[in-house]
Amino acid sequence: MSPDPAALLRQHGLQVTAQRLAVLGAISEHPHGTADDVAQAVRIKIGAISRQAVYDAVGVLADHGLVRRIQPAGSPARFEDRVGDNHHHLICRSCGQMTDVDCAVGETPCLSAADDAGFEVDEAEVIFWGRCPECVAADRSPTTG
Repeated sequence: MSPDPAALLRQHGLQVTAQRLAVLGAISEHPHGTADDVAQAVRIKIGAISRQAVYDAVGVLADHGLVRRIQPAGSPARFEDRVGDNHHHLICRSCGQMTDVDCAVGETPCLSAADDAGFEVDEAEVIFWGRCPECVAADRSPTTG
């Protein structure tokens, strides 16, 4: 995120509000959070904010390219402020932890469709599923009783 979130909002033609600033800050501090996670972080910072106000703010910010909406299958949408590149994500099936993975090739798109059906492809979105190191280690550790 820009060092000056208010200027960033203005650059994108958006009104600067306490809610939008708090939502941007929460997403920056807690990448890959759900809208509910963002709402909880915003409430800690500015007090009362409705769930709908948070959903509206993340929607506007995503529509203007200030945050990225990630929608893993079977999970609520998550948000991050790492935009402008074509990176991917790893998600733990056990605990839900999500982490960024850079493109294998490093330029957009980093993957090519076998048949592009005439489309001009400019982005590839990949989500890798597995288990994080902590969950794997927990399964391997002996239980005490």
